[in-house]
Amino acid sequence: MKDLNEFLGFGIIVIAIILIVFIIARYTYLLKKMMIDKGVYLDQKTTKFKYLDVGCIVFGLGIGLFVSSIFTTMDLLEDTMDLLVWGTILVFGAAGLIVAHFIRKRLEK
Repeated sequence: MKDLNEFLGFGIIVIAIILIVFIIARYTYLLKKMMIDKGVYLDQKTTKFKYLDVGCIVFGLGIGLFVSSIFTTMDLLEDTMDLLVWGTILVFGAAGLIVAHFIRKRLEK
């Protein structure tokens, strides 16, 4: 029974991720199609640094994982350790997004 619950939980998460990606891709396609139909020119500056945000977020998450590994070596309660690990990962991921914003602003000048 436990395996079935884990399988269903995993399946629901995978289906949710696939639906989110599909909805975002469909929305982006329809938006670009509508802009082309109206004759709006898409400026290349918006797509110039296409993967900067993703790269900085992933880099921040990696640093967060590295820093959070320090908490796993400490003698803490399991709930406290989980909170510190996830908090550290999220904080460094958000810091990566903020760094990407400032890099984008500097490079667009």
